[in-house]
Amino acid sequence: MKKEYQHPGGKFRRVGPDACSEKELLAIIFNSGTKNLTAEEIGEKLLDKFGTVYNIAGKRLCDLMEVEGIGPVKATQVAAVFELTKRIIRHIERGD
Repeated sequence: MKKEYQHPGGKFRRVGPDACSEKELLAIIFNSGTKNLTAEEIGEKLLDKFGTVYNIAGKRLCDLMEVEGIGPVKATQVAAVFELTKRIIRHIERGD
């Protein structure tokens, strides 16, 4: 079966974020894969290791880099997204 979208970013743009799985959203953050893995496969491996995106939040960079396909750059990208999320929540809680 042929994939309808070449990359999860195309799916996100065409049908919206609610249509994307967590691994597809992670793939969008990663932007690219590695020689051996697609960005989606890396997202899947990350979820396989930690179970949920909630469990990924707050992990140390070295913990994230234990996942095949995640080096310092991809680990930093994931950690930055969660840091931004944490800051957004703080603003909401303070009523900013």
